[in-house]
Amino acid sequence: MYRNFRMVSYVVFGRGCYNQTKDILGQQRDKEKSDMVYLVDDVFKGAEFGDSIPLQGDDMLIWVNVDDEPKTKLVDALVEQIKGAMDKNPAGIVGVGGGSAMDLSKAVSVMMTNEGSSAEYQGYDLPKNPSLYHAAIPTLSGTGAEVSRTCVLTGPEKKLGINSDYSVFDQIILDPELIRGAPDEQRFYTGMDCYIHCIESLEGTFLNEFSKSYGQKSLELCREVFLNKRTEESEDKLMMASYCGGMSIAYSQVGVCHALSYGLAYVLGTHHGIGNAIVFDYLDEFYPEGVKEFRIMLDKAGVELPRGLCANLTEEQFEKMINVSLAMELLWENALGKDWKKIMTREKAREMFERM
Repeated sequence: MYRNFRMVSYVVFGRGCYNQTKDILGQQRDKEKSDMVYLVDDVFKGAEFGDSIPLQGDDMLIWVNVDDEPKTKLVDALVEQIKGAMDKNPAGIVGVGGGSAMDLSKAVSVMMTNEGSSAEYQGYDLPKNPSLYHAAIPTLSGTGAEVSRTCVLTGPEKKLGINSDYSVFDQIILDPELIRGAPDEQRFYTGMDCYIHCIESLEGTFLNEFSKSYGQKSLELCREVFLNKRTEESEDKLMMASYCGGMSIAYSQVGVCHALSYGLAYVLGTHHGIGNAIVFDYLDEFYPEGVKEFRIMLDKAGVELPRGLCANLTEEQFEKMINVSLAMELLWENALGKDWKKIMTREKAREMFERM
């Protein structure tokens, strides 16, 4: 049976479209539920953009710190904070920032209507009740979080997303002007997350024409952005590369790089974009042409990858890293086929981590 997956309901794209936020969200306000909750990356606190958030009435603005990737305990704390401050559920949740801020807003919107801890919902199609209305305003591009059905979370036992149709945003506001001020290194790492999405999707065993169409376009845009001189259109292209890259894995999957980087992140707290870049640089065996091109992009960007991350890990840390990575079975099957366990043994995974 073919999967009938949900897509983002409404998309607005273009320079300056952020100025339409008030009107767009106004359509969701009514007498019963008129308040919005904004979860905004605290890097914008006190900055001009932070002051531009279009608050109305009793809207709630919560500054979220994403120095560490989203954790289930943070999601639970935010839900408790919102419910403690409001008599009833708000009209919606709005995530403003990069992939982590967007994933937090997706998770909070789901957990506002589902009981228990978010850790109980790490997996596929576990939430029983529809989420609150939720919208995203990306200020970084590359992760594809704005279109994906997963919100990646680190829990007590694993790093795994709440992967549900209820996680998908109802509205995304894609304004290329908002990503222009991103630091160069951060822009590169989130962009490489997108590039790696495409390589893994296009070379995976789950590939189909739907995924291929989006993946090929995203890959083309990534090459224009990271192999050529930066232009006025670079942000527009990167924003659409992120959108298409996220769509490319909606009907397929990612692969070896993401599976290994999940283990790296769980044990060492490595951020998703930089973690993927670190891992991908060691994957010549699996994606030779992609890794070769990635290194050209790395050189052009003048970025030096961290080395020796796993040099002093304990046996317990290695075991946990391997366990988390090998638990990503769909990713491994997409990358290596149904017999992936014969290829990616625990010994092989250990050897790869030791090289990092």
